Amino acid sequence: MRLTWVQPEDLLLHSFVQARAEGADVRPLERRWIEAGGSPEVPVGGAADVPASPALRSVAAGLLDAVDDIAPATHLELAPVLARIGTSGTNVLNGDRGDLADRIHGAWLGRASGCLLGKPVEKIPRAGIEEILRSTGRWPLADWFTADGLPPEVGARWPWNRRSAVTSLAENIDGMPEDDDLNFAVLALRLLEQHGSGLTTEQVAQAWLDNLPAGRVFTAERVAYRNLLEGVDPERAALVRNPFREWIGALIRADVHGWAHPGDVRAAVASAWVDARLSHTGAGAEGALWAAALASAALVAPTVDQALEAASMVLAPGAPLEVAVRRGTELGRAASSDAVALDALHADFGHLHWVHVLNNAATIAFALSRGGGDFGRSIALAVTAGWDTDSVGATVGGVVGAVVGVHGLPERWVKPLDNRLATSLPGPAELAIDGLAAATSALSTHEPRSAR
Repeated sequence: MRLTWVQPEDLLLHSFVQARAEGADVRPLERRWIEAGGSPEVPVGGAADVPASPALRSVAAGLLDAVDDIAPATHLELAPVLARIGTSGTNVLNGDRGDLADRIHGAWLGRASGCLLGKPVEKIPRAGIEEILRSTGRWPLADWFTADGLPPEVGARWPWNRRSAVTSLAENIDGMPEDDDLNFAVLALRLLEQHGSGLTTEQVAQAWLDNLPAGRVFTAERVAYRNLLEGVDPERAALVRNPFREWIGALIRADVHGWAHPGDVRAAVASAWVDARLSHTGAGAEGALWAAALASAALVAPTVDQALEAASMVLAPGAPLEVAVRRGTELGRAASSDAVALDALHADFGHLHWVHVLNNAATIAFALSRGGGDFGRSIALAVTAGWDTDSVGATVGGVVGAVVGVHGLPERWVKPLDNRLATSLPGPAELAIDGLAAATSALSTHEPRSAR
């Protein structure tokens, strides 16, 4: 058995990349690794092709600690973010509660639908996605992916995501299949139902250990999970041997924190920060706060562009995430074709790992700004960009679904969900999406159960 995202020899090369991005000189450590017989190739997935010997693994472990010493991770501070938001980020929602319920329902359906669209092509690059779609007569993307008519040589060149292909193609969709992007949303809902604004990072950590199978968390989440099992305090779980701390994992966990605080960006950000810091730092944690702000604003904003504008107040001017989001938004609004805009996006961010937060946040901003509130076009743009397809599809779908409401979502993208969401969390194997939406709506009007 080959474990991914936790073996020292796999983490080390990603640690070199992260440390260099932070300005650290890791060349002496890289030389020591090569001299010991280690591979210089950064694994594209979670693990190198050949397992390391016990001796080489020991070398990697020591070097991991050395990287932590010269490029120590530190938590993103909340106070500067709240200062940027100011009191303008606290907008008490005045309006029809029925309309809010419709928009929250639309957000859940949109998140599920966008995630589902991206699932079969997760890990396939942009060129491969386009070739699949052209060969099956579905380019540009405007419907679910299908294997019907796919030439064998194209399928061999660009294989579907193995886990997802059996549940996420047009010919086999039967409700929303299990996915970590939705598992985390359900878990966040349960945590906020129980703890409300009193939620702590330690409670998030305990909920992970109690509810999440270790094999269904990835990258920074798996590192943090391992650290918790090894007795690392939740306050430090994101900081130890964690080269994935600025990847997309915290961003995908943030939507419910926004939906629980409709129009109150300040409260949404504070809630998401408690969750994000368990596994992420820097741009990785900031991405979660931006996504929570987007989700919160989308429930009250009349347009997607206004939700994007409201969320931008969270970002530190000139910081890497702000630059990425601004670039994605600019390209989305540019007069150039989709292909030219995506070429530019890949030219700017194509050097990053496919699940880094910066390229994927830029894609989210691009798809939202160019999609103009058109649900199908927005999620199609997010997915055909070709990075973390299911996660960006989910975030984009959730934002547009919140803006247009459930009644603004095309039947094509909603009907196959059949109001059912599968989960690997304890409890029923399937949950009703409208029930999740109703429970989320209740969060804004009820105290947590522990306070009643």
